[in-house]
Amino acid sequence: MPPAARGGAAAVPAHDHFRHSYSKDKANLVRRLSRMEGQVRGVARMIEREEYCVDILQQTAALRAAVDSLSILILEDHVQGCVRSAAERGEADQYVDEVIDVVRRTLGRPVRGAARSG
Repeated sequence: MPPAARGGAAAVPAHDHFRHSYSKDKANLVRRLSRMEGQVRGVARMIEREEYCVDILQQTAALRAAVDSLSILILEDHVQGCVRSAAERGEADQYVDEVIDVVRRTLGRPVRGAARSG
């Protein structure tokens, strides 16, 4: 979703005909999310059964890896689709800034000021 449609700081115009790049992978993404839901329920069962801490930690690491994998797929689709389309419309800078900001937040790095486009 472009920043303006989410109420973000960047002023990227919302387009009524906008189609998210991940739409082609939607079924795969939903399947992955369903598996993650199952993993979360499995971790909850492990805690309820008071299973060994390290086993639970291993399952949470697997869950984190699954979330990261899903995020990478969506990021790839966004860059290859949404950002590329924005570049064709001459609006790439705002989308690139948005991607950099979200990656920095994901990595736990502070978001830099808005004056990095040039």
